[in-house]
Amino acid sequence: MNIQTLFGKLKPYSYFFLRIFLGIAFIIHGAEKLPLPPEKFMQYFNFGPLFSSFIVICEIFSGVFLIFAFFIKNWVGNLLTRFAAGTMIIIMICAFYLAHQDWFINTKLFTSEQIFLITIGFFFFINGNSQ
Repeated sequence: MNIQTLFGKLKPYSYFFLRIFLGIAFIIHGAEKLPLPPEKFMQYFNFGPLFSSFIVICEIFSGVFLIFAFFIKNWVGNLLTRFAAGTMIIIMICAFYLAHQDWFINTKLFTSEQIFLITIGFFFFINGNSQ
């Protein structure tokens, strides 16, 4: 057995590992802001309770949907994957714009987890549920 044969069999699992870890990361980021409305989040960004709660719910459900969509092997799973990933991308673009604007002028952008979250989000947005 050569290395290509071995790793070729593992390829479908690589998508699952990316999906599961990205999903868990978003679930954790959202869950850290509970209970609703998230007081510290509201104070930091000066958002209202409804909008702040909406963001937290989007973080949690985008993670859940991304993981759950792996098990749906038709167009619904594909659509759910892209919807979850698109939501994650929007959340991360807003996070960069609102909380991390100074990162674009130094190396901190490429040494933080946030750049990887948005990059993997783009991966699933482009690829959908395909493996």
